[in-house]
Parts: sequence; structure tokens; C-alpha cells
Amino acid sequence: MGLFKIIPEVHLILERDDQFLLLRRYNTGYEDGKYSLVAGHVDGGETFAAAMAREAWEEAGLQLAGSQLELVHTMHRLSDTERLSLFFRASDWQGEPRNVEPHKCDDLSWFKRQALPDNMVPYIRAALRHYDQGKPYSEFGWTADA
Repeated sequence: MGLFKIIPEVHLILERDDQFLLLRRYNTGYEDGKYSLVAGHVDGGETFAAAMAREAWEEAGLQLAGSQLELVHTMHRLSDTERLSLFFRASDWQGEPRNVEPHKCDDLSWFKRQALPDNMVPYIRAALRHYDQGKPYSEFGWTADA
């Protein structure tokens, strides 16, 4: 049997005035038309914190340092493959969020935490719910009630 592999991902939770920053996926081939967080895959030879800082810059034009990131939730999820999704909260950042990838995102907006859009990527909605409940770990996609 071959070595087990899991895809590592990072997600950024930015909060301001009781709102979350969300982006609407566009032209990506995955959950297009639904809102998600600034996120991406971890590259080889890169730490999770470095990947999160890179994705924040590439997707939203934000500068982050590892010291500004706090790991707030971990999700083991089953999608097309098994994935390990780490959710970081940024305590501070430099720059105003802007859509740096209009070819992959057609909206980048702040949403009240109590009025999130209906069209959200399901595991992102679940992760934000767990985050609000202070749960550090969850699983998604393994059972119908995930």
C-alpha cells in the first residue's frame, strides 16, 4: 500500500465590526458563485503561516506576518480527496482588502456574522460556525450530518 497523502489548505478569518471578509468564487471550477474565505493550498517547502501570508497577498492585497496569525480551527474534510484545512485569524494586517484576482473572484465584501450570504461554500459555513462556538477541531464530508 502506498503512502497516505492529504492536501493541506489554509483559510483566513478576517473580522471587522462584527463582520467577516468573504470572497465569491468565479471561474475556478469549484463552488463558483459561492462565498468563501481568502484561502489556498500550501506549497511544498512552505510553512502553513507563510502560505497564509502569501494567499492573503495574492488574493486580497493584504500584508500579514506570521506573528499576526493565530490558528483558530482545524478541519479534516473529505472532498474529492482528504484535506487538512487550517483556519487562521489575523489580529492585524496592512492594507485594505481588494480583489487582486478578478479572474477567480467576482466579489470581495464584508458580511455581518449574523447575516452571512445563503450561497456559501458549505464547509466554510460550517467552519465559521465552529469558530464562533470556540471549537478548535471539526470533521466535514464524512457523514451526511457533517
